[in-house]
Amino acid sequence: MSVAFLKDERKELIIKQIGLHTRMSLTDLATTLNVSEDTIRRDINDLSEEGKLIKIRGGAMSKAYHHSSQLQETYAHQNKITIAEKALTLLHDGMLILIGGGTTIREFIKMIPTDLKATFITVNPLTAVELLDKPNLEIIMIGGQISRYSRMSVGGEVYQRLSELRVDLCIMGTNAIDPKEGLTDSDWETVQAKKAMIRAAQKVAVLAIAEKMNSVMRMKVADLDQIDYLVTELSADSVQLAPYRTGQTNVL
Repeated sequence: MSVAFLKDERKELIIKQIGLHTRMSLTDLATTLNVSEDTIRRDINDLSEEGKLIKIRGGAMSKAYHHSSQLQETYAHQNKITIAEKALTLLHDGMLILIGGGTTIREFIKMIPTDLKATFITVNPLTAVELLDKPNLEIIMIGGQISRYSRMSVGGEVYQRLSELRVDLCIMGTNAIDPKEGLTDSDWETVQAKKAMIRAAQKVAVLAIAEKMNSVMRMKVADLDQIDYLVTELSADSVQLAPYRTGQTNVL
């Protein structure tokens, strides 16, 4: 009974971590739960068969980030709606916007007014499809090899195309954010794509639920002072956000 309980508890922790970060590698899950990668692999196989997550190469992904997902599968759904509503204040007609992907970005796209006239550029196929529901938007998809981990177009040609852009605003999510370590992730290709997106923008907005604050992953994406707007579900004057209020970063 004890072993079964520990296994069930471990699986619940895996589901929580996957929901929070959208996707995680076997290595990161093993480190977080302090067990072997073989143990995590077996748990992920079980959870995949149970329909509770999606197994990907080297790790697992939240069902909410899959193209067939339903709203009830989205982790912290109401908080992401709150973030999306705040982020809408950054939009106005005529903008050139570079946008990432993820479940919070998905909620944001749903709320974009149908009469907004702007151009959106993305490296995320699912984001491009979701934007098609907005009749007055011009949509540009930068294509290339698709990462099975991040669902983004990656590779040298993609980074070259991004280097040729100078957009008004880049809107992206993050897997982890910390006042000292900035934005971090655990996948090399994802990190390179996000670095290129940030370099391509005059302003950068990061959308993140509060649970991702004060967390750090293995690879650096950007320092906090490279971010112009941090949008969370918390009140802008929340004490939790005090370390993130810098001369460069505006907290919404």
